Amino acid sequence: MGYSNVALKDKIMEMYPEIVNYDVSVSIEFDRAKNAFLVKFKKDSRELTTHIEKKDADECMDGIKCVYLGIQIGQFIKNFEERK
Repeated sequence: MGYSNVALKDKIMEMYPEIVNYDVSVSIEFDRAKNAFLVKFKKDSRELTTHIEKKDADECMDGIKCVYLGIQIGQFIKNFEERK
């Protein structure tokens, strides 16, 4: 792995500005057993935990958007907006 969890988080936040626009917090940790990154999004009392496969994270760091992650982020924000 040629990058840190912080670098991946920064890249995700850069690629998906809606995270910042909706003031969603993000935390990332690497799960060696699953060879994937666990990504937690939190806004107020609501949370969404998902994962990014190592291959997808590598592509993300290369500037390729992860469609699966984008869908997860979009759904989380949509659900948050609907509950306001």
